[in-house]
Amino acid sequence: MTIENHADHSVSKIAAAIGEPARARMLYCLVDGRARTSTELAMVAGVTPSTASVHLHRLKTQRLVKVLAQGKHRYYSLEGNNVAAALEALSVLAGTHRNTFVPSTPNRLRAARTCYDHIAGTLGVALHDRFKSLGWLSATSNKETAYDLSPSGTKALESLGLDLAATRTQRRRFAYPCLDWSERRPHLGGALAAALLHLTLKHKWLLQDPDTRALTITKQGHRELHTHFAVTTSGQPPL
Repeated sequence: MTIENHADHSVSKIAAAIGEPARARMLYCLVDGRARTSTELAMVAGVTPSTASVHLHRLKTQRLVKVLAQGKHRYYSLEGNNVAAALEALSVLAGTHRNTFVPSTPNRLRAARTCYDHIAGTLGVALHDRFKSLGWLSATSNKETAYDLSPSGTKALESLGLDLAATRTQRRRFAYPCLDWSERRPHLGGALAAALLHLTLKHKWLLQDPDTRALTITKQGHRELHTHFAVTTSGQPPL
């Protein structure tokens, strides 16, 4: 098979994978960047869970989706921005409009909460995204399943008072992307994230609700989170 024929064959297989209506509905459900379980995607596609598994296997084989196992759940998301761009281009050609994802989580828990011992919710996702955009988080040999700190990230966080040397001695993963159940995008997990939560509570940037997992961002917290991380917090009035 010539190079040209091989390329044509590859394109046709990808097009066929996208072209089946149930699989197309699954893919467009993931364009917003949020992950979904196979059960949720089965409901979106209007198929049985077993049929959804077959469809998702086809999409994964064609490198259109990837899967993240977290606990007992498996979450599917688009393989990358190139897939999203291709789907958006097809939407333009088709002249269609897609509904956006609307989380059903109560606003207070969605804005900021704890996930075990780290920050979750909109705030947690914003911090994760900001750390990545600043180049503070670098991928390890495990690629998307673990992070390390870059020299600039180390310097910035140590300047806030984080004892990173002690954090690294803990018998747990240092840092990794933890999928947020309300945002369906990753927040920061691991020993580093636990140290960051401890820091924000110590300085009263955040207050922890004794009866729920909700975190309240204080007036000082709104200011400091913006000053140190350029994160603009919303969803909670300052205390």
